[in-house]
Amino acid sequence: MLNKKQLSKLFLTFFKIGAFTFGGGYAMIPFIQKDVVEKNNWISEEELFEMLAISESTPGPISINIATFVGYRISGFWGAFFGTLGLVLPSFLIVFGLYLILDAFQNVLIVKYAFFGIRAGVIALIINALCKMYKQVSKRNLSYFLIIMSLLLTALFKVNPIFVIILSVVISLSLSLYIERISKK
Repeated sequence: MLNKKQLSKLFLTFFKIGAFTFGGGYAMIPFIQKDVVEKNNWISEEELFEMLAISESTPGPISINIATFVGYRISGFWGAFFGTLGLVLPSFLIVFGLYLILDAFQNVLIVKYAFFGIRAGVIALIINALCKMYKQVSKRNLSYFLIIMSLLLTALFKVNPIFVIILSVVISLSLSLYIERISKK
């Protein structure tokens, strides 16, 4: 049975994040952490860190992947749908509105400087979120390894993300099975 109140809260939470965050997926991480982990307690810091690792290695924008994962974790398919819709809809509405307005002001110098300033603020938000998460997440070498491996393979070596995902899954499953086998002895 669908919990309409929870779906509504999920939609509104991600709608707010999508509406008031500039700079793309990585800039949304501190807001997702605050609203999803601290305020609503839908997932733990460690779960968010793992979702970030998975989201980084799966195709698509990281924030949309996280919204989908969190929504699915909270309310299954419909949670994933409304979490993702909540995150994407403000961007669509804002971009469409800005397109209608900014076309007339594209050569105005103050508009160019405003966007330059926004980029600087986004970098500070990303660094702050990463520092905060690093301090709070328990040190799991496999998660760190998979994140670094995914970044290096996709960004530096231009490896197909599908291969990186498959490799990450194989490594994770192999290690999990190995640890499970050892713990049974």
